[in-house]
Amino acid sequence: MPEPPAQPVSELLAKWRAGDEESLRRLVPLVYGELRRIAHCHFRNERPGHTLQTTALVHEAYLCLMKQHPLDFQNREHFFAVSANLMRQILVQYARRRNAAKRNARNKVPLDSAMTLLPKQTVDLLALDAALNTLAKLDAQQSRIVELRFFTGLSIEETSRVLGVSPATVKRDWTTARIWLSREMRTTPPHDA
Repeated sequence: MPEPPAQPVSELLAKWRAGDEESLRRLVPLVYGELRRIAHCHFRNERPGHTLQTTALVHEAYLCLMKQHPLDFQNREHFFAVSANLMRQILVQYARRRNAAKRNARNKVPLDSAMTLLPKQTVDLLALDAALNTLAKLDAQQSRIVELRFFTGLSIEETSRVLGVSPATVKRDWTTARIWLSREMRTTPPHDA
C-alpha cells in the first residue's frame, strides 16, 4: 500500500497540535491504510480467533487519540509509533479483561522470529507487556525500539528518525533488546490474572 504523502500529514499534525480539532478528522483518511497495516501486524501476533478485528482496533486507537490533548508529534513516523503503542495498550487491556473473565485462560501470541532466538515460540501477551515495561525501566530507548520495530513495523532508518539516534545505535539496541526479551520471556512464569 502506498504511503500517504508526508507533507500534508505533518501539516495536519501541526494544526491539530495548535488546537484545530478538525485536523485530526482530516488526517485519518490520509493515514488510515497505514494504521490498518499496523493493526494487521498486531493481529499477526495474536491468538487465532481473536474477537477484535483490524478495523475495530484502528477505530479504538482513533478514539483514544481524540480523547487526548493534541500531542507534539515530531513527524509522521512518530504519529504512527504513538498509534501503534495505543493499539498495543488496547490489546493488553482486552487480554486483561478476557483473563479476568476466564481465570485460567492463556493469551498466547507467536513471538516474531526476529524477536527471539527460538523460532515458533509463543508467549503470553500479558507477560510480553510486563517484560517490555521492565525493559523500559532498565533501558527506555531499547523498549521504544522494540515497540517501533516489532509493533509498528518501522525500519531501522525510520526508527532512527523517530528517536533521533543513528541507525547503528538502533541496530545495536535492537539486537540487545531482542536477546534480553528472549531470555526474560523464557524465565518469566505464565501470567494467570
